[in-house]
Amino acid sequence: MPHDGPVDAVDARILLELAEHPRATTLALADRAGISRNTAQSRLARLESSALDSFERRISPAALGYPLSAFITAQVTQRLLDEVAAALAGVPEVLQVQGISGPVDLMIQVVARDADDLYRIAGLILAIPGVERTNTALVMRQLLGYRITPLLRQAAEPS
Repeated sequence: MPHDGPVDAVDARILLELAEHPRATTLALADRAGISRNTAQSRLARLESSALDSFERRISPAALGYPLSAFITAQVTQRLLDEVAAALAGVPEVLQVQGISGPVDLMIQVVARDADDLYRIAGLILAIPGVERTNTALVMRQLLGYRITPLLRQAAEPS
């Protein structure tokens, strides 16, 4: 029976198989992970509510006409942080927002069609009530994309 708490080695094997074979059936995942179908099904149900953020496939923004990527840091009025986050959620070009420690409050990942579009997006962000100051850094080249598989492999190893 699955347990509440962190992902164990069995969960990690299921997630690793799911990462490598996203269209696999529960039976196929169970076979590949070396567990019964019922165990796989119950663990998947628990993982869906605790460990899986989204089943959204990673689509290249460039394929949608957004080849430019940038990070915008922002200082915000602390009491307006929730309102700023809600406003950022309304900007389609904002891919991700992280609250961070240090001299700035937010790290905002954005995409743009070109430099003029990036200027427009940065202006939209700066115009949000509660945003005090921004700084934009253009991504010149991605050296390592988002990945979770190495952690899953490590977690799937027997203790």
